[in-house]
Amino acid sequence: MNAAPVQKSEGVAEGSGTRPLIEAEDLTVEFDRQTVLRDITVSIDRGQTVAIIGESGCGKTVFMKTLVGLIAPSNGRILFDGQTLRNMSHEQLTAVRRRFGFVFQNAALFDSMSVFDNVAFPLRQNEVVPESEVTRRVMQHIAEVGLPKDVTRKRPAELSGGMRKRVGLARALILRPEVIVYDEPTTGLDPIMSDVINELILDTRRRYPVTSVVVTHDMHTARKVADRVLMFYPRMRLDDDESQVLFDGPPSDLEHAEDRRVRQFVRGEAGERLNELAHEMDY
Repeated sequence: MNAAPVQKSEGVAEGSGTRPLIEAEDLTVEFDRQTVLRDITVSIDRGQTVAIIGESGCGKTVFMKTLVGLIAPSNGRILFDGQTLRNMSHEQLTAVRRRFGFVFQNAALFDSMSVFDNVAFPLRQNEVVPESEVTRRVMQHIAEVGLPKDVTRKRPAELSGGMRKRVGLARALILRPEVIVYDEPTTGLDPIMSDVINELILDTRRRYPVTSVVVTHDMHTARKVADRVLMFYPRMRLDDDESQVLFDGPPSDLEHAEDRRVRQFVRGEAGERLNELAHEMDY
């Protein structure tokens, strides 16, 4: 499923509706000479839901941030809708980011604002619409995430973790994004509330023509919501000739993946990782 090399001038959209919406070509990201991502080449089609899994330190969050230009590649490039991010002006990049909605790991709500004002915030900042339209859209999305109307008067501190996550999703939807990025959407939730969030992710995809990127450790989430799963592996524990993407395929194939490291991660088995940790401690 890796993207083939794209023959085009950088930064010029082809205008084809058939090309992937998001493309990473030979993407490498380094910090202080430490390579976090190396030679990643993947593409994400319009309307697809992709789960990115892998243990801590494998580069999932870094990859997510490069998709919207928050981190610049050390090598390679990211294309969105056929345009190379690094060639964009600040204004163009800002416009691209408005096409994304973000559901943050801890919701990242403004504590000093009511739920209503939190959900309305992106709309008020980015569009000139009458307050009646703001109210209509806020209440629409609050209802879509299964929250009662009176929750809009509350502050985030008065809400449970699951309710805050749902408010975060309502806020992400307010600008009608083309892409929604979920950062560990079920972290810190009990199994029932985790499945509520999974159902909301599925319901959002049914309601809107969105492309979704779900960064998660939760295998139940990956299996339930994703059309496709990418598994990253920490660069420092790979041989030079190994790809950092150990798995790229449908979630139904995870359990029987050829690479034992994929099977061990999916099953939650320490495997040879215990031996690796013991070896590291010897040093």
